[in-house]
Amino acid sequence: MKTFFALAGLLGCAGALAAEPPPAAPFPYFVANCFNCHGTEGNTKSAIPAIAGRERAYLEATLKAFKDGSKQATIMHQLAKGYTDEEIAVLADYFSRQR
Repeated sequence: MKTFFALAGLLGCAGALAAEPPPAAPFPYFVANCFNCHGTEGNTKSAIPAIAGRERAYLEATLKAFKDGSKQATIMHQLAKGYTDEEIAVLADYFSRQR
């Protein structure tokens, strides 16, 4: 009986090793909200600024300025109020890594 369980355990491990690796974790869902105006991955070709590849600190400071009302815009000052500081940090990090 011990042999049976040992064999079953080995087969289970072999199956796990043969399986495809899990897909990469998707970016946080709220990042896609920015694509509406700033373009896919933050690369817009319009009057709205592209945010891909901007410095993380700049993006974070700008979003926080929109959030606290010290920087006004057509809509960004309203949208930024819906994000926590942690979400703003994630957004800044994500878009700073885009090219």
